[in-house]
Amino acid sequence: MITKQKGCHDIYGVEAKKWKYVDKLIDSLMEKYNYSYMRTPLFEASELFHRGIGETSDIVTKETYDFTDRGDRAITLRPEGTAGIVRSYIENKLYGDPNQPVKIYYNGTMYRYERPQSGRDRELTQFGVEVLGCDDAVMDAEVISLAVNFYRLLGLTNVKVQINSLGDEESRSNYRNVLIDYFRPHIDELCEDCKARFEKNPLRILDCKVDNENPILKNAPKTIDHLNEASKKRFEEVLEYLDLLKIEYEINPNIVRGLDYYQHTVFEFTADIEGMGSQSALGAGGRYNGLVEQLGGPETPGIGFGIGIGRTLLALEKAGINLPIEEEIDAFILYVNDEEKKYATYLAQELRLNGFNVDMEYQNRNLKGQFRQAERLNAKFLLILNSEDLDNNELKIKDTRSKEEEIISMDALIYYLDEKLAMDEYASSELEDDACSCGGACQHEHDHNHSCEHQCGCHHHEED
Repeated sequence: MITKQKGCHDIYGVEAKKWKYVDKLIDSLMEKYNYSYMRTPLFEASELFHRGIGETSDIVTKETYDFTDRGDRAITLRPEGTAGIVRSYIENKLYGDPNQPVKIYYNGTMYRYERPQSGRDRELTQFGVEVLGCDDAVMDAEVISLAVNFYRLLGLTNVKVQINSLGDEESRSNYRNVLIDYFRPHIDELCEDCKARFEKNPLRILDCKVDNENPILKNAPKTIDHLNEASKKRFEEVLEYLDLLKIEYEINPNIVRGLDYYQHTVFEFTADIEGMGSQSALGAGGRYNGLVEQLGGPETPGIGFGIGIGRTLLALEKAGINLPIEEEIDAFILYVNDEEKKYATYLAQELRLNGFNVDMEYQNRNLKGQFRQAERLNAKFLLILNSEDLDNNELKIKDTRSKEEEIISMDALIYYLDEKLAMDEYASSELEDDACSCGGACQHEHDHNHSCEHQCGCHHHEED
């Protein structure tokens, strides 16, 4: 038997519905923020990631899937989303678009060759945003708040924002020299990777997973203590905007991020959830003002983040949060003979084209078996066909909740289902009056004199 590759997963059944729910939430949220979707290739020229992410990063040196294609070209499966988006931004001359800044989001698979474990896969799905063409501190705050609101809408209210600043190029260069002076007397006490990083990029030492508990790393100089005045002022502005947006954060001077293109604001989102352990980091990002030029484009500021969807779903599971996924259909069509089967096929298509979720019998089961199948599918209504009713342009319909049955005209079926299902939606919204359907995202008590829309971004409550 051929099995899936190590570090990859088949996503199906109820689990697949959770993924689709998150996808729909992302699309809806991005529409509210006016971000445009971009899809880039799964593989790119290896040079893109070597130049963009950095030759000394762990992703490039240890984790990329590299191969040579039949044209003898060096190809890499994308390990992250930013480099491909920036390549597309340059290649398609989006810097000339009159609508600036260019705000983009993506949601797709990435590939990293690393040791698989819970929340860490070789094929992973990442949702991210990139904003190109804006250097204002307000954009840093918007990008961070967007991610926080994404978590809130899922019900993850205990996600922490950890933030730091690497400063501008001058600050980063000065800090690099300070680190070299600090690490030089201790370099033999660190791992082999750190020794290599010392020669190429000493900031990488701070990211070391082997020596992360070593006192030498813990006592290393902090970036935030070596910012020039302009970088300090900019960082303070970012924090002011976060305060304005009521986004709680924690300044963590140990965050330096593992990619070469970052400067100024860097941040991580961590879940304070029991059982997450070392997989508590759900996403991260930062500002990369020099990346576009580095990849051959014009001078362009940029900022973005990437969020692991698999890791986020793991956090929801550990937190005991159940997503409101749809596990029912509007109607199931039952029949007995071939004439009824033909009409069932026609009727199913008509109802589907009119917006109803419909299924029918395909396995030639008897009526008892069909009733059981409808029950498994949680059908709200049963449409029971028989030849005599069809001759009269009628059918029997049964409400599976109330158990009520009636014979109605075929001509009235769509109106009948519309009315009944609309009543279901109204009853459901009445139940939600005292509890926001955003899954716990709202953190205030609801009353009937205001909407929660301005608190959590959902639109399930209207002013009355």
